[in-house]
Amino acid sequence: MDSQKFQEDLGRMEQSVDVIISRFIEFIPTLLLSVLLFFIGLFLIRLALKIIRRRFEARNISLSVRSFVISVIRFILYALLVLMVASNLGVQTTAILGALSGLVLAIGLALQGSLSNFAGGILILLFRPFEVGDYIENNSGTEGTVDKIDLLYTTLIRSNGIKMFSPNGTLANSVIQNFTKITQRRVEFHIGVSYEDNIKEIKEVIEQRLLQDQRVLRQPMPTVFVKELASNAVILTIRAWATKTDYSTLNIELQDAIKSAVYDHGYSNPFLAPIKIIDETTTK
Repeated sequence: MDSQKFQEDLGRMEQSVDVIISRFIEFIPTLLLSVLLFFIGLFLIRLALKIIRRRFEARNISLSVRSFVISVIRFILYALLVLMVASNLGVQTTAILGALSGLVLAIGLALQGSLSNFAGGILILLFRPFEVGDYIENNSGTEGTVDKIDLLYTTLIRSNGIKMFSPNGTLANSVIQNFTKITQRRVEFHIGVSYEDNIKEIKEVIEQRLLQDQRVLRQPMPTVFVKELASNAVILTIRAWATKTDYSTLNIELQDAIKSAVYDHGYSNPFLAPIKIIDETTTK
């Protein structure tokens, strides 16, 4: 009995081996096709990445964006290649895709803020509203010189030397004033004069003093006009344009010069109203 059972088991084993060998022989064309598909896919991926690198170099895309985008594209292409080869081998890829989709969704929900900053960093690096070394300000009052642009945060150095780290998502979704990209800036401040004084003559004195300063541009011409008839004085608005390099010193020195000029011509008690600096700019 034992000998007969052994013979039966041996026969079943031989049949199983024959089935395995037969199926393997049938599977060889599919395997060879999958291997061929894999190597062709590798060649095409390398070719595509090479073309993308050249396009980035031709467009002078930032190195940080270049390396990141290429890494993402490489990952996606290799993942697609693996799925194609697995599908060709008969592997059910539906379950794999479902698991990956759920994983991506969970990660996205957990990292909403970071993803927003990441997307903002990509937009900033691609469209370049500002670059390293530019002095910028957004509509929330954040300002400083751009020290570094990362994918999540932009590092700014304020005029007092303090470093600030601004989320890229906030910067990308705000109005940004770039003071480095401009050629001209306008200085505006107010001066109060007595009702008893000759307003027309005071305006002429101020205009002459403005034109005496070589830092004041002639185009656009400086202007002086009555802003307000206040209870204790006539408020004049003074506007002058300067190059961005002369702006800071002119803004400081011009106010004292205007006040002294009014005093020197015999008009009493001119006072400077709270200064209002208007950052209207041109990009000529």
